[in-house]
Amino acid sequence: MFVATGKGYPYSPLDAALHESLMAVTEKVTYVTPQEDIAGIAAYSRPDLMFVLDGLEMPIEKVQAVRALNIRTAVWFTDDPYYTDDTSVLATCYDIVFTLERNCVDFYKERGCSHVHYLPMGVFPGHFRPRNPPMSERCDIRFIGTAFWNRVNWLHETLPLIEHRNVKVSGLWWDRLPDYSRWQSKIELDKWMEPGETAQQYNASRIVLNSHRAYDDDTVNRSQIKVPPASPNPRMFEIAACGTLQLTDWREDISLYYAPGLEIVTYDSPQDLAEKAKYYLENEEERQQIALRALYRTMKEHTYVSRFHQLLDMAFAP
Repeated sequence: MFVATGKGYPYSPLDAALHESLMAVTEKVTYVTPQEDIAGIAAYSRPDLMFVLDGLEMPIEKVQAVRALNIRTAVWFTDDPYYTDDTSVLATCYDIVFTLERNCVDFYKERGCSHVHYLPMGVFPGHFRPRNPPMSERCDIRFIGTAFWNRVNWLHETLPLIEHRNVKVSGLWWDRLPDYSRWQSKIELDKWMEPGETAQQYNASRIVLNSHRAYDDDTVNRSQIKVPPASPNPRMFEIAACGTLQLTDWREDISLYYAPGLEIVTYDSPQDLAEKAKYYLENEEERQQIALRALYRTMKEHTYVSRFHQLLDMAFAP
């Protein structure tokens, strides 16, 4: 049984992607939302596992009712470590906990969860794959994402260093930039794109930037304990799946999934980013080679079908 996030758009494409991926590796999947009579459906269908995506909208009493039927339950927290005030309470209700943040494994174990596994997000090739966008959409450098305050500070320093390039930025709240009027022509303000359009934009870019959100931003997070993250965001896999060069800030686990300098390029400051962007924009063959290596590895190792093989092996391990 697959329990979707229950959050509606923009999470509904992720619900659909993971549902389709799970169907590819199982005999039968019953799709439900947290708002339905889940215990009644489980009592009738008798699934081997109730798998809950995200879990923030799933009522605790419904999880307990399914467990009372002697049906194994699992949750995959997909926004760790940013909402641990909530997930720390929810996690103890499940038989098995999966988290996309390695540093949250011990956090959940310390709260009494005996079966906790690190499982990063991945990519759904039905959404993220190479495409051929029109010339009118193409650019040198692109960033797509919400303007959390750490990203505002980062882009405020970065944009003057790359302003001579064809740069495009899309996402919520970018009018927070101190000099927004200066960059307004490069910004699609408050634009939220569905996955196919996001993939189209990635494909239209010679370089796509990745910047992880801050774990200690109390304006948007709900995490008093503030677990410092080591693991990459889902965007890392989505960019790589589009066959374009990714420039990303550092997270400790990145090298578990892509070889820095061979499959992905990292930066440690706005100046470093600008220098590396200049280099790869002037060395097209090398840019393409790195991008294609990342694409190959993503489709081989980092699809959601691959993740579900891992998840089910761990969920049913003796």
